[in-house]
Amino acid sequence: MLSASVERHIALHHATGYLFRGQSTLLRDFARYTEARNEEVVRATTALEWAAKGPTAGTRHGRLEVVRRFARLMHAEDPRHEVPPSGVFGPRPPRRTPYIFSQKEIRALLKAAAALGPQGSLRPQTYKTMLGLITATGLRISEALALRLDDITAAGLVIHQTKFRKSRLVPLHPTTCRALDVYLAAREKYAGDDHAVFLSKRRTGLRYQTVIATFLALVRGIGIHPGAGKPGPRIHDLRHTFAVHSLEQCTGGREAVARHMLALSTYLGHTHLVDTYWYLQATPRLLADVAARSEALARAGAR
Repeated sequence: MLSASVERHIALHHATGYLFRGQSTLLRDFARYTEARNEEVVRATTALEWAAKGPTAGTRHGRLEVVRRFARLMHAEDPRHEVPPSGVFGPRPPRRTPYIFSQKEIRALLKAAAALGPQGSLRPQTYKTMLGLITATGLRISEALALRLDDITAAGLVIHQTKFRKSRLVPLHPTTCRALDVYLAAREKYAGDDHAVFLSKRRTGLRYQTVIATFLALVRGIGIHPGAGKPGPRIHDLRHTFAVHSLEQCTGGREAVARHMLALSTYLGHTHLVDTYWYLQATPRLLADVAARSEALARAGAR
């Protein structure tokens, strides 16, 4: 069955140091799709039909490319595997512009999270605290979901090996510490055997898909998402927002900005500084700062 080949493909990537999380989920879904049709090898038509189920052009392109890479390797072993054509869903979409949340929108998001049901359950406190923590620290959603109780220390959060196989310590602001302490006190009433910080209604760690669905419902509920199938705020944009707002607060000249960027890169857990620059997005405040510095340089040059 194709699922055995998929698992071997995933294990190979894990053995060479890749996390391969999103790709693993897609390939397993594709294997189930093909096996439901009693197909034991990759068929180009089946791959295109499966990829076409993506809700957006970018998603469809990404799904197809994951299968194409898998199919090329399988074809080298067994020519019966067909490699689907590229470019069927158009060229690779350009980088998606991050959505930078305003302070007002963040407050509205956290307020909506605190109003989630069921009333009297841990769920509203869980989502309010988790989204607030991501906003205040720039954690990846995967890092927040992977947090265990032992990872919360007096010095901050211990983030174990994640996207770039790096562990790091994330210091917390006193207000963030207090909010986390309030949540943990409430969590004790619902705690089971699972040591995950953020629990589901079943008293086990939250699942990524559940969190994404809840986040989308929240942003649509407060009116900042256009609806299903259309680009809008993603939970990862809270990380972008943290990086941008952090840079907005940086004062001083080029050397101060350079030091700030290096510290921010370390705090976010990036391997290369260029990864941090990728997170940044022009905002009115940043553009105003750039304009002011440009004018200052021009005046200095005219003297």
